[in-house]
Amino acid sequence: MRAIGGLGAFGGLWRWRHNPLRRTTDLVEAWLAFAALTLILVAAPLVGAVVGTATQGSLQQSVRDQRAARHLVAATVVKRVGGSPFDPDPETSTSRDRHSRVVADWTGPDGTDRHGTVLSGLKDPRPGDRFALWTDARGRTVGRPLDSATATTHAVLAGFGATVLAAGFIEGCRRLIVWRMIRRRYVRWDQAWDKAGPDWGRTGTGS
Repeated sequence: MRAIGGLGAFGGLWRWRHNPLRRTTDLVEAWLAFAALTLILVAAPLVGAVVGTATQGSLQQSVRDQRAARHLVAATVVKRVGGSPFDPDPETSTSRDRHSRVVADWTGPDGTDRHGTVLSGLKDPRPGDRFALWTDARGRTVGRPLDSATATTHAVLAGFGATVLAAGFIEGCRRLIVWRMIRRRYVRWDQAWDKAGPDWGRTGTGS
């Protein structure tokens, strides 16, 4: 980012202090670069920390809620179902999950007998094989609950993303301000040339 290069501009600020060629805009640009750099190094990480902490709290609450609402029961394979394996809840699944579709029987936490086509973690399911199945309180199948480690990973990524966005916003504002300053400078130059144009090069005009 150019704001990082603004540190050099700030160092040059001291060289501009007593320089007769110094323009007000030179000082403004140097101070602007320094302010942007300071905000990127201080404010942007602070925003990321706040967002990450808030996200962590929210996701960990989701972890607790899902663990309270979802139950692990034992299911029995009736038969295997053909077709490509699939995962209905990729957000809560992990790379270690190997799913195959089977028809199974299981009993819900409320004592209700259930029967249906579900996903099993068995590599080669056979009738009578038993496997763990996540259900809600009524025995309906649900996805694996979000685990604490995955929630923390998502929170860290959210905090990092917020930091990057905040830094980009600060740098974008700095560039916009500098761009407007340069445009105004060009306009003033054009106006000065327009005034000096008719007399440019004539004797006694000071050229």
